[in-house]
Amino acid sequence: MRIFRLLTILWVAARFGLDEFFLGHERLRGLRWFVNVCLFWRDLKTPRAVRLRRALETLGPIFVKFGQMLSTRRDLMPTDIADELALLQDRVPPFPSSAVIDTLTRVYGRPLNEVFAHFDSTPIASASMAQVHFAVLHDGREAAVKVLRPGIGKVIDHDIALLETAAMLMERLFADGRRLRPREVVAEFSKTLHDELDLMREASNCSQLRRNFERSNLLLVPEVYWDYCDPQVMVMERMHGIPVNQRDRLEALGVDIPALARNGVEIFFTQVFRDAFFHADMHPGNVLVDANGNYIALDFGIMGSLTEVDKNYLAQNFLAFFRRDYRAVAQAHVDAGWTPKDTRVDEFEAAIRAVCEPIFDRPLKEISFGKVLLRLFQTSRRFQMEIQPQLVLLQKTLLNIEGLGRQLDPDLDLWKTGKPFLERWMNEQFGWRGLLANLRKEAPHWAVALPQMPRLAHSLLVHEQDMAESRQIRIVIQQQQRTMRMLWMIVILMSAGLVCLAGWLFLVRG
Repeated sequence: MRIFRLLTILWVAARFGLDEFFLGHERLRGLRWFVNVCLFWRDLKTPRAVRLRRALETLGPIFVKFGQMLSTRRDLMPTDIADELALLQDRVPPFPSSAVIDTLTRVYGRPLNEVFAHFDSTPIASASMAQVHFAVLHDGREAAVKVLRPGIGKVIDHDIALLETAAMLMERLFADGRRLRPREVVAEFSKTLHDELDLMREASNCSQLRRNFERSNLLLVPEVYWDYCDPQVMVMERMHGIPVNQRDRLEALGVDIPALARNGVEIFFTQVFRDAFFHADMHPGNVLVDANGNYIALDFGIMGSLTEVDKNYLAQNFLAFFRRDYRAVAQAHVDAGWTPKDTRVDEFEAAIRAVCEPIFDRPLKEISFGKVLLRLFQTSRRFQMEIQPQLVLLQKTLLNIEGLGRQLDPDLDLWKTGKPFLERWMNEQFGWRGLLANLRKEAPHWAVALPQMPRLAHSLLVHEQDMAESRQIRIVIQQQQRTMRMLWMIVILMSAGLVCLAGWLFLVRG
C-alpha cells in the first residue's frame, strides 16, 4: 500500500514538473537533463507555484492540508509559492450516505430513527476528515451531526510517513534545513491531523471555547450534546447565521460591519492572551454571523494553545510592537533564547525597525501580513533565529484574521484596535488587578499549607539537626580514620627501623 502510494506521488510530481524543486540542488543538478529527456511530453509553461498547488489538490486532502499549513510558513516557501498555496481549499466530494448510516448505526447500536426524529442524508458540508448532516432530536432540538470519513486514519498514517521522509531529506540536503526544523513541522502537522481523528476531542474543544465565552456575546459557540457523541460522531447544537464573507447579506440585515471587524480583532486577542486557547482554523467557511452581528464559530478540530511563557512573551512583543519599542522586541528574543546569546541587540533592533516601521499608521488594506512575516523570517535567518513550531498555528490564525478583516473593513486600523486591549490585559496581568487575581488563585493552596507550617518547620529543624549530627559523626569517623592511618604509618616505620637496627647489629657482631 505504501509503495503504491509512493509511486502515485512520484507520478503526480513528475506530471506537474515538481522535480525542478529538487533537481536545482547542487548534488542532484546532473540528473535534470536526464529527467527532461525522459519526460519530454510535459507542459511546464504554467508557473511553478500553480503547478505545485494543482499537484497537491490531485494528491488528496492530506496534502491539501499540508499545503495550507506551508502557506503560513513563509520562512520555508518563496513568496509566489506561499501566495498560491494560500488558495488551497479543503473541498472534498462527500462519501455515500449509506456509509454515514452504517457508521451511526454501529456507534449507537440501534436504528437511526430511534436516535433522531429526523436525519437529513444530504450533507451540508464535506471536508477531508468528516462531513456534516443536519438532524432533529426527539425532544425537538435542532442538531448538526459530524461523522468521521471511513478509513481516513490509514490514509493519514501512510501520507505522514512519506512527509517525514521528505522532511528528513530536506534536513540533509539543504544547508538551511536544520534551522528550519522541517521534521518538527511535520510532527506538529501529524499531531494536528491525529487530533482531528477523535471527534470526542473536538467536542471537548468546542465545550471549552463555549465556556470561555459564555459571558460574552462577542463569540457564540454551539452546545455539545454529549449523550450522542463518540470518537467517530459529534452532535452539537445547530447554529443559524450568514457566512462572514457575504458582506452584502450582512449589510442588508443592518449589521455594523466596521464594529464586526473590530470585534474580530478583540476575539483573536482574547483567545490568545486571556485564554491561551484559540480557534486555529478561522477561515470564512467556519465563521458565521447572526442577525445581531455576533460571530458564530464552527469546526473545532484545529485548536491552538500556548504555555504561560509563550503567552507572556508574545504579549510583551505585541505591546512593544504597538509602542514601536524595537529595542524591547529584540531584547525579548535574546532573553527567550530564540536567538544566540551573542546577538548584537542594537543590530537586531535596527533590522526589526526596518521591517515594521513602514506598516504603522496604515489601514489594513495597505498592509500584507504575509509580506511582513516574510521579511521577519528573512531577518530571523540573518540572525540565526530558530523557528518555533508551537507558534505555527498562531501564524496561520493571524493570516486568517487578516483575510477576514480585509474583507469586512479594509480601513480597519489593526494597531489602534489591538493596542488598548493588550495594554488592559498587561495591566490585569502585572498590575494590582493581576496581583489580586494571583492571590485569589493561590489562596486555596495557602489554606492547605498554612496549618501545616508548624509541623513542616519542626520537621525541617529535626532534619537539619539530624544532618548536623550526621555531619559531626562523619567528621569524627574521618578523624579516626586519619588517626588510624597515621598509627599504621608509625608502626610500619618503627618495624622497618627495628628490622634495619637488627640487621646492623647482626653485621657488627658478626
